[in-house]
Amino acid sequence: MTAIPTLLQGLAPVADRQTRLLVLGSFPGVASLAAQQYYAHPRNQFWPILAALWPVDFKTLGYAERLQQMQARGLGLWDVYRACHRDGSLDRAIEDAEPNDLAALVARLPALRAVAHNGGESARAMRLTRTLGLPLHRLPSTSPANARWSFERKLAAWRAAFAAAGIAS
Repeated sequence: MTAIPTLLQGLAPVADRQTRLLVLGSFPGVASLAAQQYYAHPRNQFWPILAALWPVDFKTLGYAERLQQMQARGLGLWDVYRACHRDGSLDRAIEDAEPNDLAALVARLPALRAVAHNGGESARAMRLTRTLGLPLHRLPSTSPANARWSFERKLAAWRAAFAAAGIAS
């Protein structure tokens, strides 16, 4: 008999009244859950992309400072799933996913201009996020599993979404 994996719980949203662009991942990976930090895997390109977009050396900052810098520029983070069963970190292993209440969060973000989906699994929720009445962006995943896209190609896509939301430097 195969054991049912433990129901994993996601992270709280990082967003405030000044959030103009909300980036939605699918669900935190093993490293992020263990650290209780978004994009904690050392090879995830999320923080390097932000460093390339803004004049901030995210490598030298602690996690709380990274979040402060990000939020000060109008960027918020969350995931489309609040809980799921998953063995490992790959999105394709997500089972029994329970969605986050995106509408409730968006209702608390008066400056929000757009929502961006970080990767394909997150983008599957576009059927739900379309109902929020905001422009949507499908971005290439910053995960190390997305090796098909070069860093430069990912950066160009992310830069366009940031510019459209008015948070590019």
